[in-house]
Formats: sequence, C-alpha cells, structure tokens
Amino acid sequence: MAAVTGESLRSELEMFDIPCRDDSVLDKMVEQCICNRIQADEMVLEWVAYSTTKNGLKLTTDTLEQFEHEVLNKKNKSKPSFRKDETHNRTRDIHSIQELIKAEEEEENLLESYSTPAKKRALTTPEHPHSKRSVALLASPGLLLSPASFSPSSTPSQKYSQRGGKGEVVVTFGAVQGTRWAGRKALGAGVQLELLEGPEDSLTCSYKYMFQRLRDIRNVLTEKIEELGEGLKTHFSIEEFSPVSLPAQDCVTVLGQVCCDSNGKLNAQSVLLEAGPEQGGQQVPVDLSELKEYSLFPGQVVVMEGMNTTGRKLMASKLYEGVPLPFYTPEEKMEPDEEPMNVLVACGPYTPSDSLTFDPLLDLINVIVRDRPDVCLLLGPFVDSKHEQIEKAQLTETFEAIFSRCVESIVDGTKSVGCRLVFVPSQRDIHHHFIYPQPPFVLPNLAKDQAQRVTLVPDPCTLLIDGVTFGLTSTDILFHMGAEEISCGTGSDRFSRILKHMLTQRSYYPLYPPVEEVNMDYEKFQSFGQMPLTPDVLIIPSELRYFVKDVAGCVCVNPGRLTKGQVGGTYGRLLIQRNAASEDGKRVGPCLAAQVVKI
Repeated sequence: MAAVTGESLRSELEMFDIPCRDDSVLDKMVEQCICNRIQADEMVLEWVAYSTTKNGLKLTTDTLEQFEHEVLNKKNKSKPSFRKDETHNRTRDIHSIQELIKAEEEEENLLESYSTPAKKRALTTPEHPHSKRSVALLASPGLLLSPASFSPSSTPSQKYSQRGGKGEVVVTFGAVQGTRWAGRKALGAGVQLELLEGPEDSLTCSYKYMFQRLRDIRNVLTEKIEELGEGLKTHFSIEEFSPVSLPAQDCVTVLGQVCCDSNGKLNAQSVLLEAGPEQGGQQVPVDLSELKEYSLFPGQVVVMEGMNTTGRKLMASKLYEGVPLPFYTPEEKMEPDEEPMNVLVACGPYTPSDSLTFDPLLDLINVIVRDRPDVCLLLGPFVDSKHEQIEKAQLTETFEAIFSRCVESIVDGTKSVGCRLVFVPSQRDIHHHFIYPQPPFVLPNLAKDQAQRVTLVPDPCTLLIDGVTFGLTSTDILFHMGAEEISCGTGSDRFSRILKHMLTQRSYYPLYPPVEEVNMDYEKFQSFGQMPLTPDVLIIPSELRYFVKDVAGCVCVNPGRLTKGQVGGTYGRLLIQRNAASEDGKRVGPCLAAQVVKI
C-alpha cells in the first residue's frame, strides 16, 4: 500500500475543484487515511460523497471529525464481520485456492522438518557432486544435472532428500492384486505411437500467434455452439431451437453458451445464456430455481427448456447435458495384446522449489530403469517459470541450455531401457512459447540414434499408442474450472463433474473466458484444442489432489506433480491392454490397472 501524503490528497481534491489551503486539514486527512487503511483517492471519493449528501459541506477540521464519526468508523465496524463471513461462506476463486495450497504446503514442509528420517543422506557440495544415483546411471544424467552448472549458490534440497514414504502407493485403480509393474520383455517392443493431428497444418509450422481479430474469435465460439447444438439436437430428438429472447407463452427449447452477467465469479443469480447468431445472438438471464440439479461453468454450451413469457428472463425447467464423442475404433480388426503395456506418467516441476538440483528427476530415471516401462509420458514444466531462483534471476546458464541438458539426461539415462519418450510442453516452461495450444518442443541437438525413441507433441494432444488413445494436457484445467463451476444437487464429486464436462464439451479447455494466465489462440484452438474422439485414457495433471477415476468409460488420471514445493510429489503408472470387444458387443476399457506412487 503506497504511503498517503498531503500532496497526493491535495491533487485528488483539486480534481473535484475542492480548494484546500489549510495544512492542518490535510494533516488530519493523512492521519485518517493511515488509521483507516485507505488510499488518498478512496478518501477523497468518500468525502465528496459525504459532503454532497450534506449540501456541499466545507472542508474543515471540524467537518472532518464529523465525517470520521459518521462514515469511516461505521465502515471499519462493518469490515471484520464481513471478512469472517466471507472466509467461511464464499466460493473460492483461483487466487484464494492458491493461497490455501501454499499454506498447506508450508504446514506439510514444517511437519517434514520435525520428523526424524530413517536414514539421513550426507549432503554433497556443489564442487564435488558424488550422488550414488549418478554412479548407477552410467554417471551421465547425474553429471549433466549437477547443481554447480546451473547456479553458484545451488545445494541439494535437504527437505527433498529427507522425505518420507518413498515408493508408497497412494491411489490404486483396477485389478492391482499381484500385478507386475514392468514393461514387455523386448527392448522398446515395437510400440506404435502416432499423433492424431488436427485437420489443418501442424503447430510445428511457422505462424503468427495471438494475431487474431475479434471477429475471428467470435466465429470460433459461434461454430462451437452450432456444432455441439447439432449433436444435442440429434441425440435428444429436438425439433428446433427457439431464439432466446423471443417472448413465448409455451415451453421453449433454447441453445446457447453459459456466461456471467459481470466480470465476477459465476453464481446462481448471475447466469446468462448467450445464443449463437442463428438463434438471434442475444443474451437472456436464466432463473435456475426450478432445476433440481445442475452443474454450470462459463463457456459451457447447453440446451435448456423453459418459459420466457416476457423475453427478458428464462425460467429453466430442464437442462440437457452434452454427449461425449465415440471412442476410437480401428479400421482393421486388431488382435488383443498378449502382454500388457506399461506406461509411466510424470509431470513437472522436476526440481524442488528451494534448489535447482534435478534430484527428483534422477530418482524418476532410477524408477524407469528399474520398472522398464514401454512408454514414458513426461509433461512440463521442465524449466519452471515459477521457480524461486528463476524468478530472482540467479542462474549462470540460459534456460534453453538447462532444458537441453535436462532432456539429454532423460534420453541417456533411459538408453538401456529403450522405452519410448513423449515430451509435452507446459505454459510454465520459461524457455518455450506460452500460448495455448502450445507448439511442441524443438530439440535440434538430439543424438540421431536416440531420436526415433523421442516424440515431441503439442499441449494439448491426442496420441494413439498401440491402438489405445491417450488425451494429454499439461494445462491445469481442473484448477481453473474448479474455481468457476457452480453446481446444485448433482451428488457427484467436483473432479468427476469437471472431467465429464470436458468429455461432453469435447474440448481440452472448455472454459470461456480463459483464466488470465492462459493466452488462448482461438484459430489454432479450433483445430488443436478440441478432442477428435473420446480418449481411452485422459492424463490431466493438476495442483489439486492426485486421483484415478473412470468417467463415462474414460480413465482419467491426475498423477500429481513430481515435486510439491520443497518435498517430493507423485507420478503415475498404468497397465494398458488392447482388448477385443466382449461377446455382447460392449466396449471393454483398455486400462487394466493404474497407480499413483510417491517418488
């Protein structure tokens, strides 16, 4: 909060043509500002409002005392009780959730520091890094990721090395009893991996991003409403949609996009339905009081049934939920796999927040060498823009150099395993373009003999791995939508609702407008941000708690982050087996088992 001075108050008063030549009056006002914790502009606005109600009261020390007694003191009394109610009852926004997570992490870290670890590891100095891990891994990843190379003040994170519960399984899904978490015996086992691209040119081509006109954005949103509307119309056998603002005495069916009547957070009283151009392109407020259950968020395309007698408000009586796309069906009949495929999933950051040593990443490479998975899906951030030392510019190397060193370590460290490596960028990768959809990484210095193992994909993307489809995104849509969604009487948990919305809205980022930190390029989003089909497995990392859930036949996995603050986090592993359809023709999910494990 900036310091309030007599000069700043004088200039604010002059804006309203209020002369003030008496310094004692200004001193009194400064004192009131400090005592009541308000800025100069707010103080003057309060005074103008007060003096106007008192028929243009003159500004003197006496009238200021009267003003303090009648306005400022009352304002202060109302503050604490409001704050208390607010903290208990408000639906939290993104920033308040982040504050809660930070506080939780600090508490966790404090408890970690008080617990007695079973075996303390001697800390190695940056000048003589001799971690046992680096010896075990042909010495190359450890040496490449030695702390001295990144920052002169970098030492290994003590809290990370003393963490408890290493290798502890925290979430299980499917038939995990007696499961062998290992890849197929053959090196690489000839895993077929391809990207299900958008219809247009790839994101790898050169293009001007964020170079978009409002008209183009509107066209993308309009097409989304019309496309999803057609799907709903066919599925529910709806004859036609009525214009949203047309007065009608009968029950009407309308199509539109949910939005908020202001810049604030959506609530049950602020819901608007915005129609596409075919239905008049207007907005109408919606009364949800007659709906027994609903789950809505800004940007959601819905069909509602209800009465709109005046044309000014829709009394909604029925809400039609969206329909997910069909699952992947191969053109030729494929034989079921003899052996299941082991897929490892990890999401950055790969360093603790208090150190730029990649110890968690070295531990992950150890896990890969031990379990020998067939495919490793590695999601960013690899060089995290939110890292303390990066924010304070304490590095001695370029971001690109750190990233290429990090990737080289992963590629070299897993050479003996021969697994396929998939790298997904993140909005938090400081060395990369932070737009959405995000183009894949570029690795010009990758060794040719290892290049065929490495697949660089955009965020988001849909991959086909041995006939099983994987949806991947590193953007925290769960966190973003969790802060915006409103619901009533649904009976399901918030994660399941949000995941179902993603599948029914057929999009990796259905929220509109997006949160401030997501720079959406709508033209590319139309081609690369939509789901071409419902994936068999959806990988959706988040700051929120890890989970594995089956939502409408799609197995959704939040593996958590590999590090959480200064302590270790989690990674995920899945056993995938492509199945032939069962005898009655029903689809059998390819995910046999899944686990989330502490690093």
